[in-house]
Amino acid sequence: MKRSDDLLAGLDDIDWPALGHAYGSANDVPGQLRTVCGPDAEAREDAFCSLFSNIFHQGTRFSASPYAVPFLARIAVAGPAGARADALLLLTRLAIDWHDEYDLPLGIDTAAWRAAAVSPEEHLRWYDEAIAAETDEEQLKNLREVRAYCAAGHPIDGREGALRSYDAVRAQLPVLLELLDAQDPEIRTKTAYLLGWFPEEADTTRPALLARLDTERDPACTATALIAVGLLTDHDPDGRLRHHLDHEHPLPRWAAATALTRVLAAHPAATPGLPPAQRIAAELAAFATGPAPETATTHNGGDLHSYTVRSLQHLMRAAENPDKILLQIVSVLPRIERTEVVPRPLADLAEDLLEALFDRAATAPEFTELPPGRRELLNVLAQLLTAEDFQPVPFGSDLHQRFTRYGLPGTRPALRAYVGLPIEGEDPSASLPDPWGAFRNG
Repeated sequence: MKRSDDLLAGLDDIDWPALGHAYGSANDVPGQLRTVCGPDAEAREDAFCSLFSNIFHQGTRFSASPYAVPFLARIAVAGPAGARADALLLLTRLAIDWHDEYDLPLGIDTAAWRAAAVSPEEHLRWYDEAIAAETDEEQLKNLREVRAYCAAGHPIDGREGALRSYDAVRAQLPVLLELLDAQDPEIRTKTAYLLGWFPEEADTTRPALLARLDTERDPACTATALIAVGLLTDHDPDGRLRHHLDHEHPLPRWAAATALTRVLAAHPAATPGLPPAQRIAAELAAFATGPAPETATTHNGGDLHSYTVRSLQHLMRAAENPDKILLQIVSVLPRIERTEVVPRPLADLAEDLLEALFDRAATAPEFTELPPGRRELLNVLAQLLTAEDFQPVPFGSDLHQRFTRYGLPGTRPALRAYVGLPIEGEDPSASLPDPWGAFRNG
């Protein structure tokens, strides 16, 4: 496949105007795909931006989304050099959305996803029953309109709509698998990243990823393939993950430890064949206490420090000396940075740690009575968390409530006073503002 006509064969056989995306009819998608295959680099970039916004709008997939997948797969394999990596990225997003945020380090649970999705047939049955029972003319009109929308092939349930795109990408994996041998390391890396999200295809993809590890020299690609193998296996195949704990480059060592953590946490029966949790944790902590690498894997949006803390939390549950691993977690926390994808990563991790380490209580114990790891955790959180982190969020998590649930101080100045730090002129007894005040007063 070299010419755009080959890449887009069958494009005009699809009734795009009848399909939908974020802004209505998908009749503009064919033109955007043609531009992606064209020679103008700037126009290609604009077309990709439009496609992202149209068929993957803030994570939502639409009726047109899976129809674009085969053409994007062809572009990834044989499209213009400047378009192939972007096509792989869009294919990944169409398949898994932002699952890095909530499914790592254990990986995606497709069985639960499929069980939760509501099929169009189920929706149509529900609408038929609702229409038969409805007597209000306005409600009846609305029900009929939504039923017609569903009957026309548009997804009603977001999970089911996302699965259509996921399965469309899954169907293209035999073709995309060839890209593990691409000359461009970016293409190999993005392909390895994509493959790790399809556990149902592990019997095919895992051997290919292991074969890539035999010859790969690029650290980022090696690390990405290691994590993908870890997400797709229930053991350490032939000790390959353990072997990479001694890799010459720190990034693959970190990735091997991350992969081993996932196997240990998801498949405890494999524990006897794995290195001790303390050994794995030491490799993770050694990597994560340094600055973020300039070249890394794309897992967790490239935020490997937050990813490391998540992995260490799982190891803490399996370790003989969990307090030692907790201290390693604490040593990583100062490296956590806000990102565009996750604006409050430290606050989110703090919530997870509090839930794992503290019991519900009406009042806080004396700070000096806490185990060393917990004391150090609260000390570091008191230094790193901002007043903004404690503010109630109307549509999100509430760190203040998390602290008070365990009897701990629920404001930054009160927490600093509790651990013995200066409160910097702030009133430790001050209450938090009402997040709904602006709505009530407006």
